[in-house]
Amino acid sequence: MTAGVLFSHPACLEHDPTLLAPGHPEAPGRLRALESELGRRECPGWDFRLAPPAGAEQLELVHSAAHVRGVAELCARGGGALDADTPVIAESFRAAQHAAGAACAMVRTLLAGEAPVCFCAIRPPGHHAEPERAMGFCLFNNVAIAAELAIRELGARRVFILDWDVHHGNGTAEAFRARADVLFASIHQWPFYPGTGALEDAGSGDGEGFTINLPVPAGSTGPQWLALLERVVLPAAVAFAPELVLVSAGFDAHAEDAMANCRLAIDDFVELARLTSEFARGVGAPLGAVLEGGYNQPVMARCVSATLAAFAGEDGGGSASRDASLVPAAVAQVGRHWTL
Repeated sequence: MTAGVLFSHPACLEHDPTLLAPGHPEAPGRLRALESELGRRECPGWDFRLAPPAGAEQLELVHSAAHVRGVAELCARGGGALDADTPVIAESFRAAQHAAGAACAMVRTLLAGEAPVCFCAIRPPGHHAEPERAMGFCLFNNVAIAAELAIRELGARRVFILDWDVHHGNGTAEAFRARADVLFASIHQWPFYPGTGALEDAGSGDGEGFTINLPVPAGSTGPQWLALLERVVLPAAVAFAPELVLVSAGFDAHAEDAMANCRLAIDDFVELARLTSEFARGVGAPLGAVLEGGYNQPVMARCVSATLAAFAGEDGGGSASRDASLVPAAVAQVGRHWTL
């Protein structure tokens, strides 16, 4: 048994929004910085695998055929803007196929019992992509596609998705809004882009209660995020009893990331990963994570490197501090649906 499997592909470097929008933060240098950091830090027991491309049948597990075709055709014409924040070039569709394909290969690996933990070092990110549209740097929703594949084709009955990117994972929330087989929890700065993720939004229909939105104010700290995870999210997830745990792992809540205004440190991300890994082992579920945001490139790379060790259960302390100041309001809302 390996410590874990890391999926990536050189095609993920070929998507370059800066060619159309100079200075765009979602640049190939993000992945290059991560590759350089992982090259410096030996990862004992980790197996590195090339990600296959996702075909239309995988992309259309979550997205409409019209959306998939629209992205492919725009890229085939040489590129353009999917929205004001999401430019693509000719190579972008291939990059997005391999990003989604990494997430699909990840869940196949996890549910086949080949590894207890996997990480997808990929771009473009995915959690803002809704079933009918690309937005917020995201073309296709990698983590949602992975979850849907696990349920429809690989026998998983319940999937827990934790999103700790500083921005609300609106695309993932929309994909599973009315579903009771996916528990989606997001901790995110609010009010902030994309404007969704209010505490009161708990899903709808059969999925009411299976969306947990935990908005935090600008300036929030790691101890506040950790208390929300420990006191609100994980108790609900224990009751949900998932058979697969997936993480949208963004690192733009770091204090040195200019994209947002939260104040997390690397040790806080390590503790987020350690708590999540400990939870997954406790419920007997494999754990997979996909890279989302994180735009201070060297900081993001160090965060990923540190969290890989925590995901794999290696010894190493994260943040011990907790600040429960945001917990009561969250408990009052989430406690309507779960015993906390």
